[in-house]
Amino acid sequence: MSVLNRLWFVPAVLVVWEVLTRLKDDTDFPPPTAIAGRMRELWFSGPAARLFLTDEAVANLLPSLARMFTGWVLAAAAGVLAGVLIGRSRAAQDYAGPLIQFGRSVPPPLLLPFFLALLQGGLATQLAGIVFGVIWPVLLNSIDGARSVEVLQIETARVFGLSRAEQVRRVIIPAAAPKILAGLRLSLSLALIMMVISELFGGTDGIGYQLLQAQRGFDTPGVWAAIALLGLLGYVVNSLFVVIERRLLGWQGA
Repeated sequence: MSVLNRLWFVPAVLVVWEVLTRLKDDTDFPPPTAIAGRMRELWFSGPAARLFLTDEAVANLLPSLARMFTGWVLAAAAGVLAGVLIGRSRAAQDYAGPLIQFGRSVPPPLLLPFFLALLQGGLATQLAGIVFGVIWPVLLNSIDGARSVEVLQIETARVFGLSRAEQVRRVIIPAAAPKILAGLRLSLSLALIMMVISELFGGTDGIGYQLLQAQRGFDTPGVWAAIALLGLLGYVVNSLFVVIERRLLGWQGA
C-alpha cells in the first residue's frame, strides 16, 4: 500500500496535464496521450517475439543503452581504481588534487569538439565524452571513501598478515563501499545525460539523434516522446541500482 500511496500523484499530474494541454490546444505542448501514442508508434509497436520493439527501437534505443552502460562501466572501473589508490596515499592526494579539481570544473560537453578532432568521430568520441562526464563523482567518492577507512581496520589487517592487495579487496573497498556506490549512482544519471549530448553532437543513431531529427522535422510529439523516454529510462535505471545497492550494503543494517 505504501507504494500505491506514493504513486497516486503521478496519474493525478498526468490528468491535469492532459486537461490543460487540450484546453490550450498548443501544438508545441501535446497532451500525454499524444506523447504516449507517438512513443508506442516509434518504439513499442513491434512484434511480440521481439518484446514489441520496433525496427526504430532496435536501431536507436539499443545502441544508446549500449553506449551509456559501456561508458559508465569504463568510468566506474577507472574511477574506483584510481580513487582507492589516491585515497590511500597522502602524496598522491597532494599531487593529483589540483588536477582533479581542474578536470571536474571543465563542462564535459565543451570537450566533445576536442574528442571529435582527436578521435575522428564515431563510437570512440561518444564513449570519451561519456567517460569524461561520468568519472568525476566516482573518482571523488572513491577517494573520500578510501581516505576515511579507520586506521584500526588497516592495522588489524596487517596483524592478520594480509597483503596490500588483500587489504584493498577485503578491508578498504568494503569500508568505502557506501561512498563508492553513492558516486556510482550519481554517475548513472550523468551517463544518460552525456549519452544524449554525444548523440546530438554528430551522432548517426540513438535516442539523442532521434530527438534531433524530430526537432528538425517539426515532429513535436516525437520530441516529447524522446524526452519522456529518457525520463523513464533514468527512473528505471536508478530504481534498479537502488535495489542492487541495498543488497550489497545489506550488511550495514545487521
